[in-house]
Amino acid sequence: MTTTPSSIPHQGHDEIVLAEDDKHNIHHVGVIEGDHEDNNILKPGGVAEMTAEDRATAIKLALKADPGIPKNSPRMVQFVFMILVVCMCGGDAGFDGTVMGAVNSMLQWQKYFGLSSATGGTGIVFGMYTVGQVLAFFPASYLPDKVGRRASMFTGNCILVLGAILTSQARNFQMFIWGRLFTGLGCTLAASSAKSYMSEITPPHTRGRFMGLLNSFYYVGQLLASGISIPLGKKQSNWSWRAPLLIQASPALINLLFVFFLPESPRWLFTHGFEDKSRAVLAKLHSRDNDINSPIVLLQIGEFEENLSMGGADKRWWDFRALFKTRASRYRFGMCAIIAIWGALSGNDLITYFLPVLLLQAGITSPDRQRVLNFVNSITSFTGALTGTVMTDFMGRRKLLLIGSTSCMIGMALAAGLLSPAGQESSVRATAGISFIYLFMVFYSFGYTPLQGLYVAEVLPYENRAKGIALQTWLGAACNLINTFALPSALEHLKWKTYIIFCAWDVVGVIVIFLFAVETKRFSLEDLDHIFESQNPKKTSLQLAKAANERVKREKEAAIVNGIVA
Repeated sequence: MTTTPSSIPHQGHDEIVLAEDDKHNIHHVGVIEGDHEDNNILKPGGVAEMTAEDRATAIKLALKADPGIPKNSPRMVQFVFMILVVCMCGGDAGFDGTVMGAVNSMLQWQKYFGLSSATGGTGIVFGMYTVGQVLAFFPASYLPDKVGRRASMFTGNCILVLGAILTSQARNFQMFIWGRLFTGLGCTLAASSAKSYMSEITPPHTRGRFMGLLNSFYYVGQLLASGISIPLGKKQSNWSWRAPLLIQASPALINLLFVFFLPESPRWLFTHGFEDKSRAVLAKLHSRDNDINSPIVLLQIGEFEENLSMGGADKRWWDFRALFKTRASRYRFGMCAIIAIWGALSGNDLITYFLPVLLLQAGITSPDRQRVLNFVNSITSFTGALTGTVMTDFMGRRKLLLIGSTSCMIGMALAAGLLSPAGQESSVRATAGISFIYLFMVFYSFGYTPLQGLYVAEVLPYENRAKGIALQTWLGAACNLINTFALPSALEHLKWKTYIIFCAWDVVGVIVIFLFAVETKRFSLEDLDHIFESQNPKKTSLQLAKAANERVKREKEAAIVNGIVA
């Protein structure tokens, strides 16, 4: 039996040695005393001989040796500040969705532009934001790879601020429409860049929480928008709707002020020839002692060397072939399509944009009360999103998707039954229907919101990440065209039957997710390459996750029994 040892430094002066046989099965873990600089440390590139299962185990062992930035240190304060600056790009989108829902219920706004809250004219207002999202496909697929993730976020937020100024100061409907277009374009470009950036700077074991937080900041923007709309909506002047639209620029301005104080993505630096800077950024963000020779840093640099190309498709802005060239690539984008399609068409936009209309159909006619209930919806949804964010790295991505999609299906069915005219109608029944609408958003936020940024960034390889996120966002925007242009007419003519349509579509979503969704929890972004290249990615991901957990547990127990580890 032949063995190929590979090792990673442990606690500054020890090594964790992984001994493998010819089937790459690790038999034991030993700790070797001595100076790790003179021993057989896993050097960059050494990961090429390891299987995906071996890598998953190596990452777990590396994290035991170097668990990352200490929680109560100044460096952790800096890291949290970085995360919050990036999360402003998530707040942008949430602010827009809610502020237009609130403005849509304001009689002052309707009177100024001669619109009503559930007509085709309103669909155009919402639809131009979606058109901006579609147009963002081109810069979002090019700029992050060309100029870097930070500069791309900066550019997107500059465009968003321009859109906020145009809409808030609009003197006619045309000016308002142009503002909506720029808002959609800028918001989408900034959010797409932020997803790539966040996934590339966060450690593998906490990536789920931070990516989930990015998308959950949607509800921070939503809370701000719905909260300020309550008192402003009572004012009789046009500033009742102008002020919320102007304040929409606030999250973007925060990002603009601080984004260039953040380090660039280590993966972007590596692929542009700045290996030393890439190593330094990884050490700063992932190592307890800011050590460039930390095992977690060495493992990731090794994966970069094996998987990231200096001349890959990310350098050719026009080249989208890599997204569909192989079976593995198509499967990857299929996972993105699941998030795009059911993330937009589960019934969530029905509530986000048209909650005031739904409340009106349930018998709640006061615009002021509608705005208060809109604010309550933001709070409950944010609670669901934060809970899902915390659970991403424990439950896993696949389980969250299944819970979210199943809950959406049930919620739509119950809301349809309670809000339909069948049987005896009462205020109690209408209130129960509204309650299930709120519960729908809680569970949607729990299952889908944390994963809309995380899952897409995880399943795409580096060279396709910016283009894949842009194309996924474009697909989501195309789905939103159905919501923005068809929903006003559907609510006007079909009313409660609209919920039935979404319920049926959610059934399809549950089936598709169960059959195909891959588990990505705690795998490095590069490890996922091996999973998607397997014959059955879903099955492989579940097997590897289970095997890696069992191996680490067995090796730890064996080390304790043999007296190797205290």
